Amino acid sequence: MTHTVVAVGREAPFKEIVELLGQWKVSAVPVLAGEGRVIGVVSEADLLPKEEFRDVGDQVADRDGDPAERNKALGLTAGELMSSPAVTVHPDATLSEAARIMARRRVKRLPVVDAIGLLRGVVSRGDLLKVFLRSDEEIADDVRRSVLTRLPITTVTVTVAEGVVTLGGSMPDRGLVPVLARAVRAVEGVVDVRIDLVHR
Repeated sequence: MTHTVVAVGREAPFKEIVELLGQWKVSAVPVLAGEGRVIGVVSEADLLPKEEFRDVGDQVADRDGDPAERNKALGLTAGELMSSPAVTVHPDATLSEAARIMARRRVKRLPVVDAIGLLRGVVSRGDLLKVFLRSDEEIADDVRRSVLTRLPITTVTVTVAEGVVTLGGSMPDRGLVPVLARAVRAVEGVVDVRIDLVHR
């Protein structure tokens, strides 16, 4: 999560929003009300209808297409341009939960809000991908410590190459293999899991 977040108020003008996106090299900004409660998000997609409907001027309302997009083409302030309610995530959400929300809702950035909706940071796609920068050694240690020590197995070996975890050795219970693979796949930074186990 990025804690230093650029945000705007409901009355922020169109041009100021465009300038902030360019200056901070972000694709969206949260819109805040009151003491910092997130009420919406203005993204590049929210701003594009202004260009899309540029040639029709005041006749935007008469054009075919999505009425919300036509309204955004007429919008002048963050309150008129924003997508609301904002798609957000809580600080205790896992990376995989944040990734699922982004994928389902087709957003590139998620405001992180506390229990009363106050902005605490932003998670971007880039933040989610940073987990894959963990070293192979870190991942192997994490798998041994957080997965293998919790299962009733002592004869499994762990090797990691380019984020791909290979589980070797032997297991007494074939039924534990899917459980083991699922637990290893949940470790941050794991790209894939390969099973090279024999059953005693």
